[in-house]
Amino acid sequence: MARILLAEDEPDILHMVALKLRQAGFDVIETGDGFAALEVARQVPPDLALVDIRMPRVDGIEVCRELRAGPRTADIPIIVFTARARPQDRERAYQAGADDYIVKPFSPRALVERVQAALAGVTR
Repeated sequence: MARILLAEDEPDILHMVALKLRQAGFDVIETGDGFAALEVARQVPPDLALVDIRMPRVDGIEVCRELRAGPRTADIPIIVFTARARPQDRERAYQAGADDYIVKPFSPRALVERVQAALAGVTR
């Protein structure tokens, strides 16, 4: 069972996404900010990280950079999901190391499909 690190500061979105991922058969580690996500990833590297951009303490862009810089986390697929739909936001995420970028609102089914694709090594 693949372990997904989910970093989202909005409790309703965090719980909805975690529920959908668990229903799809994933083990989900929930965190409410980027700092906690980095600490968890460094202790027990997940199979994939799903991170929001706008979070307290450490934002999702910095989470991407830090994960890519770490020897144990450099190869973890990272999906950014955010309300920011501007091309420059997408570009910043990819430059920081994101493998995929999903704009909110999103279909939970499509999110699960993108997670499955990232775990299978399929990039967009």
